[in-house]
Amino acid sequence: MENLVYVTGNFGKYTSVKEYAEKENINIEFFKHDFEEPEINDIEIISKKKALDAYNLLGKPCFAEDTGFYIEDYPNNPGYPGAFVKRSGISANIDHLLEVMKNQENRNCKFIHCLTFYDGEEFYTFYEISKGSLSFEKKGKATKKAKSNLWYVFIPKGNTKTLAEMNDEERKKSHSSVTITFINWYKNTYLKNRPIQLKLTSKK
Repeated sequence: MENLVYVTGNFGKYTSVKEYAEKENINIEFFKHDFEEPEINDIEIISKKKALDAYNLLGKPCFAEDTGFYIEDYPNNPGYPGAFVKRSGISANIDHLLEVMKNQENRNCKFIHCLTFYDGEEFYTFYEISKGSLSFEKKGKATKKAKSNLWYVFIPKGNTKTLAEMNDEERKKSHSSVTITFINWYKNTYLKNRPIQLKLTSKK
């Protein structure tokens, strides 16, 4: 079985991708580490830095994901919070977000997911965009698979339920998963064309 390391501080993200990867005969290891993120509103740069830092620590292929959340008509700051989801505290205080947005008619928003895989030689980057709208109140039940508290207020385009209200099958149909895109590429493209021997850093 192939082994990969998923660098994330979010166990919900790990749980959701591990289940799918194992069906593809790929074992995903969970590596939680608090990396210092650059103060820049660019999810690709952030995901690359996480993957590189993890590789330098572990000496084996790693992948990391960074997600931006963009609210089209956030008062006085369109596109907020972007790459600063965690640092802005917006996902930790959903009630405050809803209060700020209560009078906004345009509630369009989107997740942009950027995943970077680093094998010690090359960076491989993948994107997925999930468009939707912001609900007027929190809806749904707590689940270990929740990647963010924003699941309680994000309604995917073409749906009436928040991600937190949906079951697994409904979420798969309505919400793009960059990790699944990556796993499929890794199995069907990378493993078939990768170098015979990767240069892995020796860790003692």
